[in-house]
Amino acid sequence: MPKPVGKTSELSGQLSVEDVTTMVLCKPKLLPLKSLTLEKLEKMQQAAQDTIRQQEMAEKEQITH
Repeated sequence: MPKPVGKTSELSGQLSVEDVTTMVLCKPKLLPLKSLTLEKLEKMQQAAQDTIRQQEMAEKEQITH
């Protein structure tokens, strides 16, 4: 909260109040480096690559037998 600071004017004898603003810090918000959508896409891509590798291995085994 701003802290009020009182000042008196020597000439008129009036009191004026000014607010002094202070910095208020909030908790830092941690953001993920990767979005959930990007992680899902990477998992899908990895699964597709694994499937292709398995198919290629199966084809090689069929050729050699």
